[in-house]
Amino acid sequence: MLGWALMFLLVADDAGILGFGVAAAVSTNIAQVLFFIFLIAFVVSLIVHLARGRTPPM
Repeated sequence: MLGWALMFLLVADDAGILGFGVAAAVSTNIAQVLFFIFLIAFVVSLIVHLARGRTPPM
């Protein structure tokens, strides 16, 4: 997910440099949404991992 966000950010940078303002804005918004989804998933995963603690050895 983070890789997709970085890819869209690079597309937005390239579009902005080349003068495609609408494409840059759309790519930036997609990258921002994907980054926040990644961040929320990471925090939830971290909380679940910490709540489980250590598992007993088999």
